[in-house]
Amino acid sequence: MDFLRNPPGPPLNPSLYREGFIFGKFETFCNKLSNKSKLKEIMGKHSLSSKGLSLSQAQSISNLCNQRSRDINSKLSTVNNFSRDLKIGEETYVETVGMAMPENVVDLLLEKAELHSTQAFLMENIKAKDDLIKSIQKEVFDYNSEVPYPQREKLELFREESHKDESWAWDQLTNSEYNEYLEAEAFASHIGQFIHKGGVLDKLRTELPTIKTLEWMEVEEGKKTPMKVNIHHNSEELLALHETLASHHRKYEQRVNYFKAKIKNLLTSKNSEISRSNSEKQNEINSKNTLVMEAYEKECNKWEGENSKALHVFEEGRQKRISEAAGMRIDVDGRFQKTIDTFLSSLD
Repeated sequence: MDFLRNPPGPPLNPSLYREGFIFGKFETFCNKLSNKSKLKEIMGKHSLSSKGLSLSQAQSISNLCNQRSRDINSKLSTVNNFSRDLKIGEETYVETVGMAMPENVVDLLLEKAELHSTQAFLMENIKAKDDLIKSIQKEVFDYNSEVPYPQREKLELFREESHKDESWAWDQLTNSEYNEYLEAEAFASHIGQFIHKGGVLDKLRTELPTIKTLEWMEVEEGKKTPMKVNIHHNSEELLALHETLASHHRKYEQRVNYFKAKIKNLLTSKNSEISRSNSEKQNEINSKNTLVMEAYEKECNKWEGENSKALHVFEEGRQKRISEAAGMRIDVDGRFQKTIDTFLSSLD
C-alpha cells in the first residue's frame, strides 16, 4: 500500500484525535468547500443569477443575433460607387451592377453593433456558467489538511554499494603489467592492420598474380607502344613475410587476451562479492522495517475508514453545488433587454 510508505502530508495537532475518530463534526470540514465566496470569485463580473434566461434560451438568442448580423453585413459589403454598362449594337450589357449606400445605413450599423454586444454578453455568461460547473467538478478532496495522519517511525534506509566498472579492474594491475599490456596492444594492432584483410600486405598478395608483365600504351591516335612491367616481389617472399609478421602478431595478441581475461575475472569476482554483501545487509534492514510497517498499517487502516466517511460527505456536498450551479440563469442587463426581448418572443 503506497499510502503506508508515503503519508500524504504532515498531521495537525494531535489533540484533535479521540478514540476511533476525529473530534468534532464532518460538517465543519465539508462546509469550507461549499462556501459562497468561492462561487462569487469564479463568477467575477458576470451576471449569473437564480432568475433570467436559461442556457438554451441564451444560446438560441446568440445564434439569432449572429444570423441577423450576418444579414446586415451582406447588405453593406456589396455597396459600391458606380455601375458599368456596355452597349453593343442595339443590346446593352451590365458589366458592374451599381449598389448604392442604403438610406438606413446608420440604423443598420447601430443595430449590428447592438447585436454583437448582446451576443458577447450572452456568450460571456454561458462560458461563466460552464467554468463554474467545471471548477466545482475539479474540486479536490483535501482531508489531510484538516485531519491528522498517523505518524510512522522512520524506516531504515540502505544505500547499497555500487558495482565496480572496468576502470576499477584496470587500476588493480601493477604498473609493469599495465605497461606490458599497452606495448602488446600496440604491437598486435599495428601488425594486424598490415597483414589482415584490407591491409597493405593483403592487397599486395591479392594483386600479384593478376599483374601482366607487358602492357600497351596509346601514345598517339591509332598507335600503341609496348610498356614493360617490372615486378619486384614474388609470392614466396610475400608469403614468408606474412608468416613472420603473423607469428609476431599471435605472440602479442595472446598477451592482450591474457590481460583482458584477467580484467574480466577481477571484475566478476569483485562484483559478486559486492552483490552478496548488499543482499545480506538489505535482508537485515527489511526485517526491521517489516515490524515497523505492520504496526503502522494498523493505524493507517483506522484512518482510512474515517477518510472514506469524510469523502462520502464531501461528494454529497459537491453534487449539491453542481446541481445549484446547473440551475443558474443569466440575469439580463437592461442595456441588452430590448434586443433579447425581440428574439425571445420568436422562441415562444
